[in-house]
Amino acid sequence: MPSTPDPKRLRFNMRYLLLIAGLGGLLYGIDVGIIAGALPYLEATSGLTSNQLSIIVAAVLLGSVISTLFAGMLADFLGRKKLMILGGLCFVVSIPMIALAQGFGPLVLGRLLQGVSAGLVGVVVPLYLAECLDASNRGKGTGVFQWLLTLGILAAAIIAYAFSFRVDHLEKAGNAQAIFAFKDFAWRSIFWVSIAPGLFFVGGACFVPESPRWIFRRGQKAEALAALLYTRTVEEAELELKEMAETAESEKKGTGEKAKGSLLSRRYVIPFLLACIILACNQATGINSIIGYHATILIQAGLGDNAAHLGYVLLTAVNFLMTMVAVALVDKKGRKFLLSVGSGGIILTLVCTGLIFRSTEKHRVDVAPALQARVTQDQSVSLKFTPETARQLLLSAGQDAALAQKPSTLIAIYSYGGFRAATKVVRSTDTLSDFAITRESCVPKDKAGAIAARISNPTADAQAALTAPLKIEAALITPVPSATNGWIIAICTFLFIAFFAMGPGVCVWLALSELMPTRIRSNGMSIALLINQAVSTTIAAAFLPTVGKYGYGTMFLLFAGFTVVYFVTAAFFLPETKGKTLEEIEAHFEGRK
Repeated sequence: MPSTPDPKRLRFNMRYLLLIAGLGGLLYGIDVGIIAGALPYLEATSGLTSNQLSIIVAAVLLGSVISTLFAGMLADFLGRKKLMILGGLCFVVSIPMIALAQGFGPLVLGRLLQGVSAGLVGVVVPLYLAECLDASNRGKGTGVFQWLLTLGILAAAIIAYAFSFRVDHLEKAGNAQAIFAFKDFAWRSIFWVSIAPGLFFVGGACFVPESPRWIFRRGQKAEALAALLYTRTVEEAELELKEMAETAESEKKGTGEKAKGSLLSRRYVIPFLLACIILACNQATGINSIIGYHATILIQAGLGDNAAHLGYVLLTAVNFLMTMVAVALVDKKGRKFLLSVGSGGIILTLVCTGLIFRSTEKHRVDVAPALQARVTQDQSVSLKFTPETARQLLLSAGQDAALAQKPSTLIAIYSYGGFRAATKVVRSTDTLSDFAITRESCVPKDKAGAIAARISNPTADAQAALTAPLKIEAALITPVPSATNGWIIAICTFLFIAFFAMGPGVCVWLALSELMPTRIRSNGMSIALLINQAVSTTIAAAFLPTVGKYGYGTMFLLFAGFTVVYFVTAAFFLPETKGKTLEEIEAHFEGRK
């Protein structure tokens, strides 16, 4: 019989596992959030087109999709520990590739590698935690992963906000050369700073044990027991090892190997479907779009540029703080309770936000015909959006020009052949309110850009788009609401992120790893995460066109409708998994005690 481990040693080992898991979440958060702060400076100094920049932003998603496809198989083949190290190494290598890049190709390659890291880490760390931690600490472990994930997003926002003060100082001094040099230094520095957690994660992952369940399924019972003893007493480890053996034996019951091979049985299908629905609904709340376009949303709601960016920092701070609350509650209140409360609160905040936007957007006017009339021979549009310009556009479109007497914004949805894009939002009262549409901002010219553009416009004919006329699909002039209205919307989004962090933010990783039976856990998690990313990509592609045509109010109400499915699934179909071993959860779906 193995000797009883020292309780102090067990506590140290547990904290060490949680730290490494947290660093994995930090990497994932940096992968997601770092580009938001670096993008304005990259845009100003790289000389890349908006199409190329959008591909650089989206490259992480593409890399993540690719690696997620194979993460489950790699986790089964290499083991959880080795795949964690590989995911961390991909992140570390990607940083110098990006920070030292001098063109589009290296930037895309580095961002793709960051995405590969995100996909591997997003699958393997929750999987590793679920299989290594005991039932009483599993929720805390996954909570720490999500907590430091939100810290990564917050840190990226704060770093970028800090650089903005120096940029503002240089712009007031009017030294164009100094501004350019500092912006180039800023975006590269933002990436360099993020390499430290990657190095710590790789080094730390080298000293954690392999997953005991992965070892057990390879027939190494003694090694599996040793891995369990890393964080458990002898009695706990032997009991859990016995449960693993009973679960493995149950797979061979009945018709023997035939029963073992059937993946359409109740024990596999129901938890797999529940995990897929929860992962899909998690993105259907609109979380990524609300985070990614938060500053733009607040500008449209009535806040100025600086206040809107401050609002984004506050949003990430609320996300971080409420995730701490979720970590404290997840093993006390349970997953089902937090998911139900969180998704219910999300519905209320989304409905409130949507209705407030609807009350202001009903006054907006589409001046597409007037803007189309300003298209030049080279199929472009360039103007300075001032109150006088707004008045002229409104009159040309046969609309009441009284709207131009108040501050307003202009955004256009346009296309060249099969390539569609949206302009940035410009405000009539801003000093830098230049509005421009060019073919280069939408249609790629070089080979690298053409390949990249296929990702966002897979059915478009690039050759035809090079000569296609510019079509203005929508050009919307919207009265700018008051700053009070903007802060009300900001508070609604803060409440949205608070409910998300408290429920779905933490519990989605638990649902993903806990619901899947041991036999299909790695591949099942890969498929569920792939569905998650497919929904995220679909929403990202539809967000701007939908907002341009129907407004933010409609988009928020759609998100609320999707979240109703989430609430019903969590409240009425999801079993409570708090305090249960993975084998007990599996037995529940199989219908045995």
